[in-house]
Amino acid sequence: MYVVESKVGAIGCMLVSLFFLGTWPAVMTLLERRGRLPQHTYLDYTLTNLMAAVIIAFTFGQIGNAQPNFLSQLSQDNWPSVLFAMGGGVVLSVGNLSTQYAWAFVGLSVVEVITSSITVVIGTTLNYFLDDKINKAEILFPGVGCFLIAVCLGSAVHSSNTVDNKAKLSDYKDAAKGTSVTTFKETSEVESKDLEDGTHKAKAGTAAFLIELEKKRSIKVLGKSTFIGLAITFFAGVCFSLFSPAFNLATNDQWHTLKKGVHHLSVYTAFFYFSVSCFVIAIILNITFLYHPVLNLPKSSLKAYLSDWDGRGWAFLAGLLCGFGNGLQFMGGQAAGYAAADAVQALPLVSTFWGIVLFGEYRKSSRRTYVLLGSMLLMFVAAVAVLMASSGHRK
Repeated sequence: MYVVESKVGAIGCMLVSLFFLGTWPAVMTLLERRGRLPQHTYLDYTLTNLMAAVIIAFTFGQIGNAQPNFLSQLSQDNWPSVLFAMGGGVVLSVGNLSTQYAWAFVGLSVVEVITSSITVVIGTTLNYFLDDKINKAEILFPGVGCFLIAVCLGSAVHSSNTVDNKAKLSDYKDAAKGTSVTTFKETSEVESKDLEDGTHKAKAGTAAFLIELEKKRSIKVLGKSTFIGLAITFFAGVCFSLFSPAFNLATNDQWHTLKKGVHHLSVYTAFFYFSVSCFVIAIILNITFLYHPVLNLPKSSLKAYLSDWDGRGWAFLAGLLCGFGNGLQFMGGQAAGYAAADAVQALPLVSTFWGIVLFGEYRKSSRRTYVLLGSMLLMFVAAVAVLMASSGHRK
C-alpha cells in the first residue's frame, strides 16, 4: 500500500480534500434549487461515494511495498477496528443526509460554517488526545478557538440575512399593493427576463428572485421557522464531530481492542468499511424517505427515482468529490495527525465562494451582513492556517 510519510505530502492531501469537500455541497444545493427531490439526488450521490472508496482501496491500498495491503486485510480478525470504521460511516452518512435538508432552510454558507465549527471544536479535541498529543497544543487550540468564533459569526450572518430577506419581501408586497395590476405585472416581467434559460428569472438578491426560487426548489422554506434549519444544522454538526475520532480509533487502535499480533487497519481498508456503512445507511434512509417523505416533500418511488435522469450526472459528481475528499483527509490525517487534518473543515471557504457565485447568496444584503460575512471568512482563513501549522508526525 502507499503511505503518506512527509508533512508536505500530508498538507497537500488536506488542501485537495478541502477543495473537494467544499465543492460537493454546492453541487447538491444546485440540484435542490432546480427542483430535484433530495431523496433522488442522495441515492445517486451515495453510489459514486462508495465507488470512490473502492477505487482508492484498489489503487493506493494495493501499490507500494508497505504491508499489509488492502486485500490481505479483508481476511484478518480485525472486527473491533472494522466496527469503529463502520460506526464513523454511519454518523457521517446521517450528518450528510441532514445537511441536505438544512441547506434549503439556512443557506449553504451558514450550514457549512456551523457544522464545520462544531466538528472542529468537538472532533479535533477528541483526536488530539487519541493521537497521543502529537499535534502542538499551543498552536492547535487557538485554531479551535478561531472555529468557535466562526460558528458564532455564522449564526449572526444567518440572522442578519434573514432580516434582510424579510425586509425585501415586505417592500415587494407593499409595492404591489400601491401599483396598478398592469404596471406591477410589467415590472415583474422585466425583472423575470434578466436571467433566463435554466438559471433564474430575476436578479439575484431581489424579492422576485426569492419568490421565483421558492417556486422552483423542492423544499419550500418561505414562511417557515428558521429554527428547523438551525436545529438540523446543529444535529448534523454533532454527527460530523464523531466520524473522524471513530476513524482514528479504527486505524490506530488506541483502546487496544485488537488481538495480539493483528495489524492495525490501514487507512484504505478502514475507509472501505467506513464507506460501505455510509452506503448502507444512506440507501435504507433514502428509500424510506421516498415513500415517507419529511418536511412536506412529495412522495416518490423507486420507479420514479430510476427514471429521473435530470441532474443525475451532477449528483454522481458530488459523490465522487465527497468520496475522494474524505479519503484524502484520512490519508493526510494518518501521516500528520487527525487533529491537524480537521483543517479541511475550513471547507466553508470554498462553499461560501460557490454560494455567492452560483446562487447569489447575500446579494443586495445590508452592510451589517457583509461585515459579518467578511469577518466569518477571515476567521476561517486564520483557523485553517493555524490548524495546519499544528501538524505533527506520527511515529
